[in-house]
Amino acid sequence: MAVLKLEDGTLHSDLSYITQELATLNIFINRWNIPNNPELQSLLAQDSLDEDEKEQVLKALDSYFEKLQQTAGYQSRDLVVLHPGIPNLDSLIAKFDQIHTHADDEVRYVIDGEAIFGFVRPDGSQVELTVQPEEYINVPAGTEHWFYLTSGRRVKAVRYFITTEAWTPQYTGREIRFRQPIAK
Repeated sequence: MAVLKLEDGTLHSDLSYITQELATLNIFINRWNIPNNPELQSLLAQDSLDEDEKEQVLKALDSYFEKLQQTAGYQSRDLVVLHPGIPNLDSLIAKFDQIHTHADDEVRYVIDGEAIFGFVRPDGSQVELTVQPEEYINVPAGTEHWFYLTSGRRVKAVRYFITTEAWTPQYTGREIRFRQPIAK
């Protein structure tokens, strides 16, 4: 279940409250069920996946991709698999742990593990959202945000793209005022 942390340390886990809080940024969050497919569940239980296994996972979840293609023009998707055993994990995610924007929406469907998105709200305040399995998030283009892993340091997430070129981070130079993994 998603957890929103406000700058004063207050935690909220009610999805309707979180949705309302993020509405000023036009961020959309929803729950998408992961099919109860033994083969898919077996793949999700593995730390690492080769390219064929990643494609199997993506195909098992393609009903969501097909909806996004029809309703929003998404053209491609991939599966990012991050875990502590990946060499240079910190350097891989470092480019996203500073406040930045993208020229395109950042759309992720977390299917295993968890990660944190931080956001700068219109009034300048900051919030952090822990996104967990079966949660889909759409961060609109131009939204000031950052991304990092929780202390578990693992996530599997489907990323959806209209165009991959627009996902290059544009750093704003704004400072992150707080940053702590949310305890379970």
